[in-house]
Amino acid sequence: MANLLLYYFLLIFSVQNSAYFLSSFACFTKIKTKINYMKCKKRLSDENALKLGFELRKNSKHGNPKYLLTEQQISLLNTNFKNFKDKVLIIGDLHEPFCLDGYLEFCVDTYYKYKCNRVVFIGDIIDSHYCSYHETDPDGLGGGDELNLAISKIKKWYKAFPKADVTIGNHDLIVMRKAHTGGIPKRWIKSFNEVLEVPGWNFTDEVIIDDVLYCHGIGSKAHVKAQKNMQSTACGHHHIECYVMWYVGKKEKIFALQTGSGLDIKSYAAAYGKWFPKPAIAVGIVDGGHTAFNVLMDL
Repeated sequence: MANLLLYYFLLIFSVQNSAYFLSSFACFTKIKTKINYMKCKKRLSDENALKLGFELRKNSKHGNPKYLLTEQQISLLNTNFKNFKDKVLIIGDLHEPFCLDGYLEFCVDTYYKYKCNRVVFIGDIIDSHYCSYHETDPDGLGGGDELNLAISKIKKWYKAFPKADVTIGNHDLIVMRKAHTGGIPKRWIKSFNEVLEVPGWNFTDEVIIDDVLYCHGIGSKAHVKAQKNMQSTACGHHHIECYVMWYVGKKEKIFALQTGSGLDIKSYAAAYGKWFPKPAIAVGIVDGGHTAFNVLMDL
């Protein structure tokens, strides 16, 4: 009888300790899992989030959420996506402060709809109507007021696309050309980034992404540049032109893309084009350097 009671007490003690051990183990496992979970969470840029196949939260106050990454995804980040191809949104001539109302929202929606991960402004970010080489409107804004209004509107574009390439257009260059005519050395001229308050934008004459040439289009249209350079090319500058043309040879094929524009034709700065054909309010998209198409804004 005594042995039976001893066995009974030992059994109860063993069960209680086993339960305690299992409970402790479960708690430890949860803590360990949480630690591993936190180690694998990372806040990604729009570009890297899209490259890894995540959905973006465009209305998030704090940017993209922290994503739980697998070892394979972390490896991809560490190798900088060497074989990854970009999907580029090409934004047409803005001519701020005379850009068409709604064009910004259209560009943002298109960026997310087609899961783009890179942005190229094709040039003429600003209009500089007040100092144009053509006739200016005597009832229009003065130089300081036009520039201040342009900067305030560009801030919205910068908030939407804080990282972008900008191919410099002829209207962007007006002030520099005026300074050159006046004999002012370049050292006296501020950079586009400083004047327009867009430190994250890369201003350049042209940029090549996935072997596609992006430039404003001064001198000739996209199809002419593509044929002359034997390279796929995307241009702006010509507001009424919006197309993709292909040139196919025995071994190679290239395309020419005209982006369209975002200029408000009813603004006084566009009065010179009153009798011209209607501008094509659109953007271009190039996927991986091999697929190109336009998206037109509903008006």
